Amino acid sequence: MTSLADVVDIVIGVDTHVDSHSAAIIHAGTGAVLDEITVPTTEAGYQQMVDFADPHPILRAWAIEGTSSHGAGLVRRLTDELVIELDRPTRPTRRNGAKSDPIDAVRAGREALSRTMNGTPRSTGDRQALSVLLAARRSAVDGYTTAQRQIHGLVVAAPAVLRDKLRAKKTTQMISLAANWRINPAWDTETRTTATILKTLARRARDLKTEAEIHEKAMKKIITSWRPDLLTVPGVGPVVGAVVLCAWSHPGRIRSEAAFAMLAGTAPIPANSGQITTRYRVNHHGDRQLNRALHTIVLSRQRHDDPTKAYTQRRTTEGKTPREIRRCLKRYAARQIFRILEHPPA
Repeated sequence: MTSLADVVDIVIGVDTHVDSHSAAIIHAGTGAVLDEITVPTTEAGYQQMVDFADPHPILRAWAIEGTSSHGAGLVRRLTDELVIELDRPTRPTRRNGAKSDPIDAVRAGREALSRTMNGTPRSTGDRQALSVLLAARRSAVDGYTTAQRQIHGLVVAAPAVLRDKLRAKKTTQMISLAANWRINPAWDTETRTTATILKTLARRARDLKTEAEIHEKAMKKIITSWRPDLLTVPGVGPVVGAVVLCAWSHPGRIRSEAAFAMLAGTAPIPANSGQITTRYRVNHHGDRQLNRALHTIVLSRQRHDDPTKAYTQRRTTEGKTPREIRRCLKRYAARQIFRILEHPPA
């Protein structure tokens, strides 16, 4: 497909918000605005938007911003429609700095017409379940890390009777000891208060760690039933696998292996000029969670995978830095994982 205008008659651009959605019907050939509407984000509102589009030609596409967030409810209603996912514009790209929901809806429709490549929304079902579990686990891990830091900070300035019990202990031992403390009524106010807070933080850290482990087991169960072949890839565990599947979503969504590498931020960006044709910049764009997952895969392989160890050694003797070697390995990992995802075993 060279242009969306070649296959549809109209494009319905939708600007999504928490309480309302604004839509504009754009003629595919001329870019003219045929009609506009704003509806509430309710089931009745979604049906009203579908009824709004029905009188127009059946060859149509929906260009929606935020298909995985504010627009998720509308996307679920449009199961038999061609839906295109658009990113939200930065302020300088808006026309003359103007900003309103109808203007953004018109911009969404025209932008979809101007692109030669358009993305489709991520799938729901197992992918969405993994996304929810990842968000919950990330929150639990962040809370667990914060509680650990607070415990270490309190131990440094704690009264000697408390500090001596926890000093030189590993973090897990500190949490285990503090969580089972008995508060001595004979202690002074500072000691009692510090001991109480340490006990509270330790129990919080223990509970959050347990919660994170429960979420990880749930992710592994979903991946095992959906794409068990992904877990056989060296360096891929439940968390990394969930991140990869959430970014990839379903076959055909990402058009090529190079596009997947660009999404992951592992594709080097050419920076050539004149006679210099071998210069590249590091790619800081794309899905940073996916990039981090590939980084985790590479670190694991460098420690436990013999072919990766041999490759690292060879590239080191060639003068490559550890960072440059990891970038190469991340690019290889992205290629391997994309091919596995797009071509599952029979």
